[in-house]
Amino acid sequence: MNLALKFRPKKLDEILGQKELVSNFKKFVELNKLPHSIFFGAAGCGKTTFARVIAKELSLNFFEFDAASFKMEELRKILEKYKESLYKPLIFIDEIHRLSRTQQDMLLVPMENSRCILIGASTENPYFVLGSGIRSRSMLFEFKPLEDEDLTILLKRVQKELNFSIDKEAENLCIRLSAGDARSLLNLIEFALVLDEKHISVDSLQKLKNKAFAEGTKEKDTHYDLISAFIKSMRGSDVDAAIYYLARMIEAGESADFIARRMIIFSSEDIGNADTNAINVATNTLIAVKSIGYPEARILLAQCCVYLASAKKSNSSYLAINKALDYVRKNKALAIPNYLKNKHEEIKNYLYPHDFGGYVRQKYLSKDLKFYESKGIGEEERLLQNLIFYKNSKKN
Repeated sequence: MNLALKFRPKKLDEILGQKELVSNFKKFVELNKLPHSIFFGAAGCGKTTFARVIAKELSLNFFEFDAASFKMEELRKILEKYKESLYKPLIFIDEIHRLSRTQQDMLLVPMENSRCILIGASTENPYFVLGSGIRSRSMLFEFKPLEDEDLTILLKRVQKELNFSIDKEAENLCIRLSAGDARSLLNLIEFALVLDEKHISVDSLQKLKNKAFAEGTKEKDTHYDLISAFIKSMRGSDVDAAIYYLARMIEAGESADFIARRMIIFSSEDIGNADTNAINVATNTLIAVKSIGYPEARILLAQCCVYLASAKKSNSSYLAINKALDYVRKNKALAIPNYLKNKHEEIKNYLYPHDFGGYVRQKYLSKDLKFYESKGIGEEERLLQNLIFYKNSKKN
């Protein structure tokens, strides 16, 4: 008997936790108006179940895909069947962040034309892993790990139906080992009952799990808190703290891909041109861990972590683009000089730097603006000297 399937909620009122989300979606169901949605949060907090329940509540045909094996042709065939229908299918894509950018882009037209309702599920923050096209067409809903009280309600529900006994100490351990994951709790109960079909004891639980596999992401020490502490430790050049938080994430079952992607972002945001090799190290780490996986991936992640924490730091590029974006959002667009436009007759007045030995003085903005301020740290010092050299050049 698969308890995770047997006790999967069938109605919104049966869903544990996620009270705010349940309330919102009850209104969507009542008005028969369901948005394209991205569900994100830790594993086992009910994202797939929630999507199935919504489909049932609205009497929508439910089509489930896994991003790892997703084929656009299969989706096209489904959409073609509903081409002349007033009904829309609900398309659910699990681990949607694993879709390539090309696959993500191919979803935009059917989403825009409302040919289906798309719900994607991800264990990662959509702002980091999904393109802006999908995000702008969807509502983003965060699923929180279940509280101990929610898991206790579920355990009691299962106990009542299956008629087994459980020691209070074993009950507490069962909740702690599940760490907010309903699926984990149900699997733990299922196999504890294989060992003894009438009673669950601490001994039987310890035989199955001798530690809380997701202890690192429980309660306040969430997925996002750990990655935040990890990044801040590398930014502060504290190698031991960074390694500690890395170990916490690995032990909690965090995806090696996710950790490596965050280190790539860090290498650009916090190290930048102070050490131009940092982004190469981080990018190669991502490529490597995708091919290798755990447990060996821990070594590559640790090597990259040590390098990034030890590297010279500069956020000059990060600050520059933020200042530029802020200016663009708050000010009228500047006119582009005509000699910079390829199809304008004044292109003949454009001065091609290579014809002048690599640099020639020329205005590229119709108004003088200053966004980038070099900190002159590490390799950034060499780039700064290049800019000073060009600035002092007398060419033109």
